[in-house]
Amino acid sequence: MRARKVRGLDPDGLLADNARRIVCARIDELYSFAGAVRDPRREDALHDMRIAAKRLRYILEITEPCFGAPARHGAKRAKSIQTLLGEIHDCDEMLPLVRRHVKRLRLEDAAAVRAGAGGQADDVDPAAARATPNRTRHRGLEALHAYLQARREVLYARFLREWSGLEQEDFRGRLERELEGR
Repeated sequence: MRARKVRGLDPDGLLADNARRIVCARIDELYSFAGAVRDPRREDALHDMRIAAKRLRYILEITEPCFGAPARHGAKRAKSIQTLLGEIHDCDEMLPLVRRHVKRLRLEDAAAVRAGAGGQADDVDPAAARATPNRTRHRGLEALHAYLQARREVLYARFLREWSGLEQEDFRGRLERELEGR
């Protein structure tokens, strides 16, 4: 995701004025993904939201000498969102890898059972399932998949609570007002 351009920067202007414009642009960028917040299937948008939170966090950390406590508090909240969305993204990346690996193992096992039956077989002995080469791996991968799915769901629910908290405290409006007053 490309960062949004910041309009109205003045190279001869005050640092605080330019920093405020950058922070406001990064806040807008973060909130541009608010529509994706309540849809857990919007993995790409949630990942882009994480990147936007990271950018907001970094600019707030850099401008803390300029803005003080509001920047410190805002950076802390942005970091929390960034970290949570990063953990969700890790699950989003791992789940398809586990599914592809299980699929590959199943295909290998099917090929081994088919080969064991012989080229002229009319059927396959059900006992052949007990001798598949990857039979012990499936269980662990299925457990890993269940864990990752459950973890993502729990983290996503936590993210929703945290985002709702930001909305309830008017994080955006309060941060913009506090920076304007500095």
